[in-house]
Amino acid sequence: MPQVASTNDPGTPDPQVEPRSGGPRRYSAEYKARILAEYDTLDKQGKGALLRREGLYSSLLHVWRQQRDKGAEQALAASAGRPKADPRDKDIARLERESAKLRQDLGKAQSVIEVQSKLSALLDQFATDSAEETDGEKK
Repeated sequence: MPQVASTNDPGTPDPQVEPRSGGPRRYSAEYKARILAEYDTLDKQGKGALLRREGLYSSLLHVWRQQRDKGAEQALAASAGRPKADPRDKDIARLERESAKLRQDLGKAQSVIEVQSKLSALLDQFATDSAEETDGEKK
């Protein structure tokens, strides 16, 4: 009778396939640069071995090369020195100055209104006092 390997036998590989992580793999910029540099130094067989070892496709390396070249072009095309100021920042600064001036003017106007209302109340009080004196009560 042939013996059937038990599932607890350490010599028998587990047929269950581990699930992959959810979502696409993400690669850091350092990893991409390292793989591209290594790939460029290898011969055809070495390139295939690298791709198999890392679980990558040659089309992915092609995309990485395009990204690297585009980034290099953008870096070289960027002007040296300080970046230009955003025109919106200039508008924001102008509007903040204008707002501060308007707040100051509003404060002055409120003070004037307050003084005018107190003056009006005082004049009303004097007018009523003088009207009482002219009626003959206080002479």
